[in-house]
Amino acid sequence: MPRSSRIPRRNILSGGLLAGTSAIFGSLPAVQAAQRPSAVPARCLRIAHLTDIHLQPELAAAKGLITCFEHVQSLPQRLGCEGPNIILTGGDTIMDAMAADVARTKLQWELWRKIKADHCGIEIQSVVGNHDVWGWTKTAAGATGDEPFYGKRWVCDEFGRDMPYKSFDRAGWHIVILDSIFPFEETYIGKLDDAQWDWLERDLAAVPPATPTILFSHIPILSSTPFTTVKPTAPHATDKPVYGVEGSYVHVDIARFHALFSKHPNVKACVSGHMHLVEQIDFAGVRYLCNGAVSAGWWKGKNKGTDFGYALVDLFDDGSVERRYISYGWTAAT
Repeated sequence: MPRSSRIPRRNILSGGLLAGTSAIFGSLPAVQAAQRPSAVPARCLRIAHLTDIHLQPELAAAKGLITCFEHVQSLPQRLGCEGPNIILTGGDTIMDAMAADVARTKLQWELWRKIKADHCGIEIQSVVGNHDVWGWTKTAAGATGDEPFYGKRWVCDEFGRDMPYKSFDRAGWHIVILDSIFPFEETYIGKLDDAQWDWLERDLAAVPPATPTILFSHIPILSSTPFTTVKPTAPHATDKPVYGVEGSYVHVDIARFHALFSKHPNVKACVSGHMHLVEQIDFAGVRYLCNGAVSAGWWKGKNKGTDFGYALVDLFDDGSVERRYISYGWTAAT
């Protein structure tokens, strides 16, 4: 999300129904009570969701990311639990490419590739975030729009795929990676374009009804966290206050998602980042999880009390989903 918005000890933090709410535990209990039935299902897959890394040469961000990778990969020793099967980065992998020139963008991606190669031995799948898109703020980036790597082409190359969205099957689950970033003037809003909607509808239709499905996006599909960033407005003293949330904070096509999910009850959860805050919303049979950031408050400190961290997302054979938000022990460089 935009840094200008400022919104967005190894303890375990759990997200509540309100944005940024959390509780601290000393071990690894389930985050929400009574999430699953008494007959305990088997866990199929554990995903480490590392979102909003905002990697940059400054503020010791590289050392912070290395610390995070080390923490993820040493979970059995550190926290008494099994480590993840896969890492999924949730967007905004680098600090910014949208308004950065070619040299600065190249520097950030080179740093990402080196740290990933030298310090991560787990499979990584990645979501595209708004700060990963090159050159949309053309004047600041020095872009014309005609460059072969303009827009999402550069980040797709970094992630090793042709399209900014994809899906795959793993351990009995169908996993969908969406591209939330839709161009709006020289910035963005949260929305799928028509081609991606056509792809998503066909993709979900091809999934067997008994196969549970989880979606990952950068911008939340549904979230209460944007309301922590805005104040109610009333143009006239007699008007009722109204909360206005910008389309860059949450998907503007939520109604279309809701209609699609009603046709596919095997869609169990949607996981996002972008807001650098932790929350959970259960709505119409779908669990919406927003996770805090590896970079917390853009590597300068906690963001509204949410620590530097990542989430463990556990997927079970009965279609249930659990999330634990974990602080990896980083403090802002001084």
